[in-house]
Amino acid sequence: MATNANWTVIFDDKLIIKQTGDAAGTGYVIDDNAFWSDSKFSNIWALQYQTSISTDEVEYRDTTPNSIYADASLGDFQQFIDKWDAAHLIRLQNDWDNDSREESEKGSRPTSYSS
Repeated sequence: MATNANWTVIFDDKLIIKQTGDAAGTGYVIDDNAFWSDSKFSNIWALQYQTSISTDEVEYRDTTPNSIYADASLGDFQQFIDKWDAAHLIRLQNDWDNDSREESEKGSRPTSYSS
């Protein structure tokens, strides 16, 4: 797989990792079996999205050569970003809820997050 990707998705682990920008290096296990069991993902091992070597973005389970995400017929990558954003918002809200400072000190409770 290529390096320097903006996003990494590991299908067996149901893991989506944001690799750049705010919260870089943060990964979330997405517990959504209906999402992961979609037949279009059945032969996918891992994704390295927006990488320095675009022909190496999709790694297959079988002998299919690695490919560009756009050629893999997996739908818009935003579906993975949306799952990560939702999980990250939950973390931000939990962090806010568990912060013992007064609201005036910690600001408003997060209500949305967008990568």
